[in-house]
Amino acid sequence: MIRWILTILIILLTWTGGIKLGLAETPENPNITENQLQQAEEIAKKAIEATETGNFAQAEAYWTQLVEKFPNNPAVWSNRGNARVSQNKLKSAITDFNQAIELAPNAPDPYLNRGTALEAQGKYSAAIADYNRVLELNPDDAMAYNNRGNAESGEGYWEKALTDYQKAVEIAPNFAFARANAALVYYQMGKKGEAITEMRNLVRKYPMFPDIRAALTAVLWNMGQQGEAESHWVAAVGMDNRYQDLNWVKNIRRWPPQMVAALDKFLNLK
Repeated sequence: MIRWILTILIILLTWTGGIKLGLAETPENPNITENQLQQAEEIAKKAIEATETGNFAQAEAYWTQLVEKFPNNPAVWSNRGNARVSQNKLKSAITDFNQAIELAPNAPDPYLNRGTALEAQGKYSAAIADYNRVLELNPDDAMAYNNRGNAESGEGYWEKALTDYQKAVEIAPNFAFARANAALVYYQMGKKGEAITEMRNLVRKYPMFPDIRAALTAVLWNMGQQGEAESHWVAAVGMDNRYQDLNWVKNIRRWPPQMVAALDKFLNLK
């Protein structure tokens, strides 16, 4: 989950970490004009539009233009890093996040974003360190708790992961993915009753949530409730057919092992 898609205002580049950097005061651009600021705003809008349509290469190109124009602005570095993560350019993305952190060491979002890239590399301990830093800077960051739970799951620290997912939900009760992650971990820990109760609750509240539909398919199939399982499966793959790819579920979505095994039994009718 990547945060920090920013909106550039005419006078200031503003990022969600709470820092506002006046471009007119940027040392290497002392004579920047209002017209140039407006052009920068338009480039940022195009980058956001490209991101929303899934054209991450084009988004990266737009952020690169802004990096070249405003190299001392951490927001543009971090946003280009996000575009690179979306293309699995993890090494170069981390370089961008490092630059953003160097420029603004007390802003939480570059640490959060770098943690996401480190997770994708399987560097869970390093990712946890970044999420810890986010929580030092902002103890009520629900995304940081959820992401730290993901990294802890990668390390097999299920109790810690569950605690973090629950904290994320406590802070943001409508954080559906944190609730889903907690349900998956319940199943991993053998708490199948809690898992299925939470999954059913999520489906009722978010009927268009393919992750939890696919999870219910796996759990119900293994409970012998084939009819209901197949009904959820039709809904799940109708919204997102990636759940048919066990490798994607295991290595990209990163379900816990017991959930992956349950889905495997369904997919292969074991």
